[in-house]
Amino acid sequence: MERLRGSGRLRPLSVLAAGIAAVALAAAGHNAVGRGLADQPAADDWATYGGDAGGSHHSTLATITRDNVRDLAPVWRFDTGLGGLQTSPLVADGVLYAMTPAQEVIALDGANGRLLWKHAIAQAGQQPVRGLSLWREGAQQRLLVGAGPWLIALDPATGQPAPGFGSDGRVDLREGLGRPAEQVPLAMTSPGVIWGDTIIVGFRTAEAKPAAPGAVRAYDVRTGKLRWTFDLLPKPGQPGSETWADGALEGAGAINSWPGMVVDQHRGIVFVPTGSAADDFYGADRKGQNLYANSLVALDARDGRHLWHYQLVHHDIWDRDLPSPPVLLTVNQGGRRIDAVAQATKQGFVFLFDRVTGKPLFPIDEMPFPASTVPGEEAWATQPVPRLPAPFARQRLDADMLTQRTPEAHAAVAAAFADMRSEGLFVPLSVGKPTVVFPGFDGGAEWGGQAADPATGVLFINANDVPWTGALAPVAKGDGTGGEAVYQQNCAACHGVDRKGSPPEFPSLEGVMGRHMEGDVFGIIMGGKGRMPAFSHLDQAQLLGLVDYLRRPADGPQREMVAGQGAAGAAQGYVFTGYRKFVDPDGYPAVVPPWGTLSAIDMNDGRTLWRVPLGRYPALAKPGMPDSGSENYGGPLLTQGGVLFIGATIHDRLFRAFDPRDGRVLWEAGLPYAGVATPITYSVGGRQFVVIAASGARDPAGPQGSAYVAFALPERGARLK
Repeated sequence: MERLRGSGRLRPLSVLAAGIAAVALAAAGHNAVGRGLADQPAADDWATYGGDAGGSHHSTLATITRDNVRDLAPVWRFDTGLGGLQTSPLVADGVLYAMTPAQEVIALDGANGRLLWKHAIAQAGQQPVRGLSLWREGAQQRLLVGAGPWLIALDPATGQPAPGFGSDGRVDLREGLGRPAEQVPLAMTSPGVIWGDTIIVGFRTAEAKPAAPGAVRAYDVRTGKLRWTFDLLPKPGQPGSETWADGALEGAGAINSWPGMVVDQHRGIVFVPTGSAADDFYGADRKGQNLYANSLVALDARDGRHLWHYQLVHHDIWDRDLPSPPVLLTVNQGGRRIDAVAQATKQGFVFLFDRVTGKPLFPIDEMPFPASTVPGEEAWATQPVPRLPAPFARQRLDADMLTQRTPEAHAAVAAAFADMRSEGLFVPLSVGKPTVVFPGFDGGAEWGGQAADPATGVLFINANDVPWTGALAPVAKGDGTGGEAVYQQNCAACHGVDRKGSPPEFPSLEGVMGRHMEGDVFGIIMGGKGRMPAFSHLDQAQLLGLVDYLRRPADGPQREMVAGQGAAGAAQGYVFTGYRKFVDPDGYPAVVPPWGTLSAIDMNDGRTLWRVPLGRYPALAKPGMPDSGSENYGGPLLTQGGVLFIGATIHDRLFRAFDPRDGRVLWEAGLPYAGVATPITYSVGGRQFVVIAASGARDPAGPQGSAYVAFALPERGARLK
């Protein structure tokens, strides 16, 4: 919702553009099908990230059914080494295309896992790569990969750089953003979407300034030439700039689209979920709503023209970026079939819009929330809350919800909870007093996305249901060049002002210089690793100062903490003290289960059909907590055979099949590591396979490594390789 200047009234943001542009778009019959891969892919293939251009995670394959899934067994395995593996592969004509943690592109025989070719990407870094893109038109084809700051085109037949694409087969995504390339920290972790002969991409960037200015860009798949750009961080004078205070856009950053997009191939509309503005948790220097942050934005895929948008969090100071690609589906309302787009959120809401007009298909209320008590901060007075569907995760932690796992655990978390602020959603963080954020910073929904049944309009969504806490602290006194100031500005949000982190998601930096070679530390800072973006914008003095600061004992003398001056001399006077998961003394979530769930939501009427715990902690299952649920990453896969597959769970390392009708577990199998990626399915020679990437990176206490594991029904001669 937008507060119009000179008026106290609120109007839906979607009306501003959609009322004219999008309706005119539909009236003009804007229904040209994009060339390249068709909207309905070949049944045997899984040639598009998310299964199809609309991100449904649905396959029409039906050889594996509810009745025979219990016979599913592993048939091949391809190991990819140490590191975080989150890739959902592609399959076309029996060839599986995937990534390794070292950012090598690989092609495997989909029937037996045999390596066909491998391509190592130079200067790619150690960021996760969650998928790839494939373009085909006649005999022409391109395998497009985002790795680090590069968009790379390969020949799918050989793995060699595609001739004529960019410079030596790649495009530098840091260029064209209005800032020196070496000062733009970004990486492409989710694949672009194909429309016609263009690939449309976003990127990941830093959570604090300086962050890259968010933009959506379309490139020619043959040449790598830029076709169009839409500035998600508007430039002064552009639409949306009026939602920023005077001067706030100068030096602003982020509002990037990192989780991936979807496209309506028939209408040529690309749907873009966006992140928050930098800095994530203190916005005194960016007062206003901050468009197009935390919005679902619809663009014309032909030229990047703005069609409509809806902002789902105003002036975000909670890191509530949109965490997953939207999903295109068709719903029945009032006797009409409506082409819709659904967007899930970290706060546990699903928003549903008319795909063409941006009109909400369930009422959305602008609800009042508390003001900030932090000097300089002006939290937005209201936030959008949909009436339907009901939240798919819990949103307020009360004392009666604290863990009952043991009397000792309850007493410990109750004592800690007494010193916290816990009032539900959208409570601004405080200085010196932890505020409960529930669901936590890693969900409700996360990057794995959701599955949708095209026949029924039912959405299947997995969620994290664990509380975290956050707080603010004054920044260190200084001019931004000292190591401590650089640390606070760039590192403290994840690793904490005390350097203790929140393992395993955010590792401790206490004694880091004693655990790693100095050159390795420099390399990780400049190139990024895992969840950590590259900080290539740091100059030599800042980099040396930061590493020198990391050498100091964490409990040694620290510089004076002073509010009122930012780490770079800006108006920012407060820094996030670090992500803190609220856990009991044994490391288990401080709230009663479930800690992770899987839900089915009827998007026709907003009803929740079922919800079940997802995952378990093996150490707790024996004492009698088999259905605790656990944190989970990676999404579900739905098949025409009536099976809902999902891995995702960190601690039990199980791959499961559910009955989508009622949430009953039909089958489960052990994986060598946690299946923290979205599975795929395809057919080779009439045999249906299900493949999932598995990695031990999120569970340091478990086995380490990564692999792609394929399952199929028994066939003579099939064996685990």
